[in-house]
Amino acid sequence: MTDKTTLLSARLIRDAGSIKDLDDWGPCPEATGKQMDTRGRYLWKESDGSESGIWECTAGPSRWVLETNEFVHVLSGSMTITPDGGEPELVGPGDTVFIPRGWSGNWEIHETLRKLYVIF
Repeated sequence: MTDKTTLLSARLIRDAGSIKDLDDWGPCPEATGKQMDTRGRYLWKESDGSESGIWECTAGPSRWVLETNEFVHVLSGSMTITPDGGEPELVGPGDTVFIPRGWSGNWEIHETLRKLYVIF
């Protein structure tokens, strides 16, 4: 057996909740009411649509039909997530949510929401 040390390159974001220089990602296409503005920063992005990073969105209602899995960790703000045919669930800072491919329902963002996410 050979002793080898492997160096892995990794991206690091410190204190993701306080980063000020997020990129303007434009209006949220899932918005169902007034315009909701999004900003973010990619940590990782692949050509197959898989990605992770920071996402921030202003308040409002939106409709989602997921074609991918999404792992979410809320840093600030809050939203109510209501799956089609299910009960609403309030999600806020410190909460972690896994939303499976094929999920559909509504998000009501109550105040600007910032989350860490992984789409895969």
